Amino acid sequence: MDLLNALATLANFVIIPALAYGSQLALGALGVTLIYGILRFSNFAHGDTMAFGTAVTILMTWYLQSIGVAIHPLPTALIALPVGIAVTIALLLGTDRVVYRFYRRQRAAPVILVIVSMGVMFIMNGITRFLIGVDEISFDDGERFLMTARQFRDMTGLDEGVVIRSSQALTVVTAVITVGVLFWFLYRTRTGKSMRAFSDNEDLALLSGINPERVVIVTWAITAVLATIAGVLYGLDKSFKAFTYFQLLLPIFASAVVGGLGNPLGAIAGGFVIAFSEVTFTYAFKKVATYLLPDGLAPDGLLQLLSTDYKFAVSFTILIIVLLFRPTGLFKGKSV
Repeated sequence: MDLLNALATLANFVIIPALAYGSQLALGALGVTLIYGILRFSNFAHGDTMAFGTAVTILMTWYLQSIGVAIHPLPTALIALPVGIAVTIALLLGTDRVVYRFYRRQRAAPVILVIVSMGVMFIMNGITRFLIGVDEISFDDGERFLMTARQFRDMTGLDEGVVIRSSQALTVVTAVITVGVLFWFLYRTRTGKSMRAFSDNEDLALLSGINPERVVIVTWAITAVLATIAGVLYGLDKSFKAFTYFQLLLPIFASAVVGGLGNPLGAIAGGFVIAFSEVTFTYAFKKVATYLLPDGLAPDGLLQLLSTDYKFAVSFTILIIVLLFRPTGLFKGKSV
């Protein structure tokens, strides 16, 4: 019984939160890895793209709520999500036309595009803050819990309860569907195959008659979709604050690099590696150890390796280790 209570505690505070967080990071890292693999630069504006898409979705959610539109028990943001995606696609395509296309035609070095993306990042951040402000916003108006601790205890008879929030379940399900559709598109459609060919060998792809501008447009559109979905899911699961998405850039890039930049499968794996690492290293294992150890050996301390304030330090450390010893990542993507 103590072993089951320990497992329930781990599921409640480590496994379930890490699965949801990993799904969000995986979707974010997919956007980063697509830009790196196809357009060949690290897009530092990706975190603020997520913030912008989420902000537009929240504004649309408020409008729908004001006219009485709802899909309870699901959050109203799901209805508003297509609007957020459409506006974000327009923003990224406009940014590419006004900013990135010039440098692409000049065949600027990747480091130049990285610096340019940092400028775009600050502009996007300013636009997002202007649109929606700097306060923390909770916009999940759906059913809060899929399973409460009391329901779990009543079903199992255990002392510890497992809580599954609806936003966590929605995150995992949406991520699975989104990733499935993305891989189908990349591997089964003509446009997806063109994108992969362009990523593998740009010159050979051009000789084969692939239109590079079309590839660029589709890449930015897919990136906008992934960024907006990832940002909205993160906001539903936690809350929205523009600066938070800027901070998410580190674990998202760490996920992409750990998995292998330019490799979509690696981005997904890297997202879960980073998420489970952050949650595990910052969780206090005292309660779990109390269940597993004899009474006389129960720990007095928290058994916490790092405070939650340092969770991004875990991402940074893993990123540095991977760059030093395996720069192509777990799935042999493009080296940084």
